[in-house]
Amino acid sequence: MARRDSIVAWSLFFSLAACAPTLGQIPGPMSLVANVPLPGPPVRFDYQSFDRTRGRLYIAHMNTDQLVVFDVNKREVVANLDGFANVHGVLAVPEINRIFASATGEHKLAIVDMQTLKTIATPGPIKYPDGIAYAPGPNRIFVSDEHGNADVVIDAATNSLIATIPLDGGAGNTVYDSGSGHILVAVHEKNELVSIDPATAKIIGHHPMPGLENPHGIALDVDGRLAFVAGEENGKLAVVDLTNMKVLNTFSVGKDPDVLAFDPGLKLLYVSAESGDVMIFREKGRTLETVGSLSIPYAHTVCVDPDTHLVYFPLQNMNGFPVLRIMEPAHFLMKTSR
Repeated sequence: MARRDSIVAWSLFFSLAACAPTLGQIPGPMSLVANVPLPGPPVRFDYQSFDRTRGRLYIAHMNTDQLVVFDVNKREVVANLDGFANVHGVLAVPEINRIFASATGEHKLAIVDMQTLKTIATPGPIKYPDGIAYAPGPNRIFVSDEHGNADVVIDAATNSLIATIPLDGGAGNTVYDSGSGHILVAVHEKNELVSIDPATAKIIGHHPMPGLENPHGIALDVDGRLAFVAGEENGKLAVVDLTNMKVLNTFSVGKDPDVLAFDPGLKLLYVSAESGDVMIFREKGRTLETVGSLSIPYAHTVCVDPDTHLVYFPLQNMNGFPVLRIMEPAHFLMKTSR
């Protein structure tokens, strides 16, 4: 059920105004644009998904069992959806008018109509649904079953579970590489990426990730044919050549890296960690250069708008309230990346 929380959001805004930092005063590679109040108690958020066609950001408010719908143009919450138990992953797929969310507490995938914001199906069971990817060719959803050591396949036409792909290790993030047409999954204990043919739902490649322990988060530069994979156990980031699936370089990042976001226009990579450390890299040829870092409590999840280059960090507790921190790259990054 959707709840409209504009009154709550505005009351929180005035509560926060006195204690929020002055806009633009955070030093370093990024500047603060806004701290926007979010509904609910100050508890953990997880994944985000940006729909650039509607200008909406979907945020998993994990420990409230809610999915927040945020209008990035109006900079306001337009809906707060109940009924997503222990929600982890979220993925907006505007081409089929659907939002997919991992209802981890119910061991199901929630499928939401993008127009009505109503849940229309909850296929399962999935032991521990987490990351989500969409393969448009066969019209299938792939879900990381982290504790089930598998990737689960959902038919997006029938909303039914049609396959379970054993991984022999915990499933990290699952992403779709439109360049190859393959699904990529990070596998924890195996320290590898696996490639899956989405049409057959079969593994077609095992790719070792030397230098990483428990690979989890993944971001892609599809045009540049690079993948960025973070090892949550040892705080390392690998740059992977998608043409041959070989690790090119590794870099140190924050402790327990979680969510990664890539800005294809500026070629900037953001790596957020459970420690609150956010590392910022810029592509340089077939590798990366470090351009800065931030320390933001609770900033383990990050999302970027590729059109405006604004970066979003839902923070569970800022002076007792949850907020969405919106930031932008410093001028020198905007200038030298163009």
